[in-house]
Amino acid sequence: MTAAASPEISAKLEAILTGIKETAALPLSQARTLPREAYTDEDYFAFERENIFKKDWMCLAHVSQLKTPGSYIALDLFDEPLLVIRDREGAIRVLSRVCAHRAMDIMPDDPAFPREGETRLLVCPYHKWVYELDGTLRGCTQMHNAEGFDKADWKLAEFHSEVWNGFVFVNFDGNAKPLSEQYADFDRVIAPWNAADMEVAIELEWDCDFNWKVMVENWMESYHHIGTHATTLNVSMPGELTWSEPEHPYFVHAHLPYTEKLRGELRASRAGGPKVPGFEWIEGLSEDQAFEWGLFTGFPCFMFLTTHDRALWYRLLPVAADRCLLLTTTLVSKKAKEAPGYAEALVSETDMLNTFHSEDMVMNAAVQRGLKSSKVVRGRLSHLEEPVWLIQRYLAARAEGRYPEKANRAPYHGPKAMQAAE
Repeated sequence: MTAAASPEISAKLEAILTGIKETAALPLSQARTLPREAYTDEDYFAFERENIFKKDWMCLAHVSQLKTPGSYIALDLFDEPLLVIRDREGAIRVLSRVCAHRAMDIMPDDPAFPREGETRLLVCPYHKWVYELDGTLRGCTQMHNAEGFDKADWKLAEFHSEVWNGFVFVNFDGNAKPLSEQYADFDRVIAPWNAADMEVAIELEWDCDFNWKVMVENWMESYHHIGTHATTLNVSMPGELTWSEPEHPYFVHAHLPYTEKLRGELRASRAGGPKVPGFEWIEGLSEDQAFEWGLFTGFPCFMFLTTHDRALWYRLLPVAADRCLLLTTTLVSKKAKEAPGYAEALVSETDMLNTFHSEDMVMNAAVQRGLKSSKVVRGRLSHLEEPVWLIQRYLAARAEGRYPEKANRAPYHGPKAMQAAE
């Protein structure tokens, strides 16, 4: 039985799922936007939570944020208090923060309990039960009269997690296929960046009053550069040049090439000419790899970007139909952090990142307001919005408990499409 055929699904939810599937079945040339309820309805968001987010992999951290034993990040996702931590042996785990004694969150939402840091032990502040970094119970005062009580039986619960390319993922239901299998093709494409050896250099936090899909769609399509980023990103990466790889079951991959002018400036800079703003180049990249933004979303919401001198990673945590929490980061090589001028580059690039992110946040919030209007219409999509269409096809497939099929074709648009036509 597919998720949409479950007897627990209401008529309203059934109609939303049917609308998503009918929309996703359209060819790209006829593509249009999803029903607005896909972005505004809390029942549909609850369906996504149980049938998409909890069944697939969610990215929580990068290993460079957890460098030493005891390093941790505390965050909440789908009513689960989570603790991403490196234990004494160096393994990274995703533990529950719920004490095995009386259900206390051992790191309450209070300034006295930092959301990230370093610790030797995990101590519940309620009754001082003490846990090791791997979640095993070390100490619990005044429990000697509890008949049959054995500390070995009372651990912090642990969630199914994996580290892939330096990123820490959690799977709530424990049944997702290994990331090495799901993201094998993704891995091959981004291998030259050696993301596991990069370090998070910039972090910006955003509390977003829009649906998670509004964020992911905006991230993946560069058509909006023509408007939103007209005086920033579009100058060096015109939206009309963007093109997408054929459909993949587990991720979307789009290309946003640099202008010939910027390519020339980068070549000259590498040959000893005037320095171009940014960080030390990633070693071993071809010009095709270096001279574009490679845009990726690993389903459902692992957002990753590659370019000549850095990678970007966005941690997206869906909260409600009209809210998500976002951490936007820049990752650079260790060599870049040691290069002359790194401190100055960090300041200017943080400012640049904040500028174009702020442009996106204004637009995304305005889209969410528009989706709530009684006058909203189902718009048509440009060929430049192919990633939006591919995301729709993922959502439709997951509503049926499956994944999209891998496409065996040349890209619809872009240089590879032209080569195929010739």
